[in-house]
Amino acid sequence: MYELIARPLFWLPAETSHGIALGTLERLHRLGLSGPLAAGVRTLPQPLRLMGLEFPHRIGLAAGLDKNGDHVDALAALGFAFLEIGTLTPRPQPGNPRPRLFRDFATRSIVNRMGFNNKGIDHAVARLRQHRGNIIVGVNIGKNRDTPAASAEADYLECLRQCRDVADYVTVNISSPNTPGLRELQFGENLDRLLEGLKQAQSAQQAESGNYLPLAVKLAPDLTAAEIRLICARLLAWRMDCIIAGNTTISRPDSLPGHIAGESGGLSGAPLTTLARHTVRAIKEEVGNAIPIIGVGGIMSGHDGRAMLAAGADLLQIYSGFIFRGPGLIRELTEAVVDA
Repeated sequence: MYELIARPLFWLPAETSHGIALGTLERLHRLGLSGPLAAGVRTLPQPLRLMGLEFPHRIGLAAGLDKNGDHVDALAALGFAFLEIGTLTPRPQPGNPRPRLFRDFATRSIVNRMGFNNKGIDHAVARLRQHRGNIIVGVNIGKNRDTPAASAEADYLECLRQCRDVADYVTVNISSPNTPGLRELQFGENLDRLLEGLKQAQSAQQAESGNYLPLAVKLAPDLTAAEIRLICARLLAWRMDCIIAGNTTISRPDSLPGHIAGESGGLSGAPLTTLARHTVRAIKEEVGNAIPIIGVGGIMSGHDGRAMLAAGADLLQIYSGFIFRGPGLIRELTEAVVDA
């Protein structure tokens, strides 16, 4: 039923249909009509405790759908266990020129080169102060496009400072392919400098407020085995609280149609399923049970969810699957992994 309703939206420009869908969801929520969309979502017999937080089930919404925290309550009403907003930067920025979002219904694939378009961290913080639900909310942070990689730490620290009272956890996005120089932060001195600054800020905030704000790091799915080994060693050394694996990929499977394969940007959806699962498995081999993993990428069905957990993920996030399958995917996944 969802696909019959949603398919006409795919005939519109992608960002236009995205805005229409979120606006419709917001109106349904305000009218008290979104409750039935969450029917059948199953919670775990006991909440799952990770990062010091209690998750009623394993399924969350990945960053990118609600970039500015404008629709947290409406999305929460669909039955997610947790939501992640962003990516947010210290200063508002328009992102890359349009068109920058492309979707293919037949292959369940999306390519985006949005470029961290957002209204700025202060807007999102103000919106989060207004939301009334009790859902776990993660805030995904990044650097402004014109901030050099060598100076990126200041951008992340500013975002962390501003959202410390409204976020349940913070995701450090160093893996988007659409911001120049961002992926350089996954390696070497850039990574160490960033993690050191974040951990120092985390400790200072805890000493001041008494509250511990968990830090997750979001990695790319295009890393080699050697790169994963080196990165995970640093994440272990700095005692990071979570790894999110992964982001969109710059690879292009041969099965993609030309109008999608030819667009630059990050690929998500069904073509990412195998690569994302492989990345989670490789990370799990390096960190074991020392750092929890949120698996994201190509989770389009209950089977995909179970396979991602089998690869080593503790929690799951969906984005493209939610676009193509709708709220029914949340229900299907909670049923599929309730006993995992």
